[in-house]
Amino acid sequence: MQTKRQIQQLLASAGVSPNRQLGQHFLIDLNLMRLLIESSNITDNDIVLEVGCGTGSLTEALAERAGTVIAVEIDRTLAEIAKSRLAKTGNVKIINADALENKNTVSPAVTDALTLARKSCPGRILLIANLPYNIASPLILNLATGPATVAAMYVTVQKEVAERMTAAPGTGDYGTLSIFLAATGDAGRIRVLKPAVFWPQPQVDSAMVGFVHNRAKSDRIRNMRLLAETVKLFMGHRRKTLSACTKFARGKLAEIGNWPEIFELCAIDPKRRPEQLAPQDYIAIANLCSGGIN
Repeated sequence: MQTKRQIQQLLASAGVSPNRQLGQHFLIDLNLMRLLIESSNITDNDIVLEVGCGTGSLTEALAERAGTVIAVEIDRTLAEIAKSRLAKTGNVKIINADALENKNTVSPAVTDALTLARKSCPGRILLIANLPYNIASPLILNLATGPATVAAMYVTVQKEVAERMTAAPGTGDYGTLSIFLAATGDAGRIRVLKPAVFWPQPQVDSAMVGFVHNRAKSDRIRNMRLLAETVKLFMGHRRKTLSACTKFARGKLAEIGNWPEIFELCAIDPKRRPEQLAPQDYIAIANLCSGGIN
């Protein structure tokens, strides 16, 4: 792991400075890095995906425990620094790319690397990272719902993202991210981080969050894409009643003509508002829309 001074020297030697547009805020508290790693219980059979590896500070520590580390860095200069630092480490692959091909798709370069790593490491696939702020929410959502999924995530994110990840129904932070994480696993906040533990300091607090995939939960979902459409339909009009929301249905959901029956079978009052429904309610609705009873 690298101290603040070491990171500053590495960047100065390369003639660059942190790019705020890319969300480059380096975690410089080594004790907090250790906390993130210890929380994940990495084994030498596990594959770790790190997104936003920067100069490779956290990567160095992950490589000491994991079977394979796939480290992704969009900034070419930082990726080259990390490659140089880890050149003699045999279990690290650094990818200079955007981790997302688009908002709804993980980059093929990342999924291909994970598939290849799986041939030699039979353990879990874990996301462990100090995530760039501008990619955190869509990346977490993609890795929770698939098709490329991870067994667990241990990440630092903006505090407001952490609050959305763990929000309960009926609260202001409850939304799509909350619903899908609760529908597919269990998320919990590990610690709030003040700006001073990063360089350069962000203007907001951050937080460490852990998420563990729960197969029993995710197996209840018959069609993930249809669940996504269902959540989008209702949460896109979260202040309206459920019955009013159905008037805005598009795609496959527009073909549903028995919404009152679906709500009745799910024991859901159609006069309730979308933000009041629990994740299991959305699963029940989507499962019935897919042609069966949950």
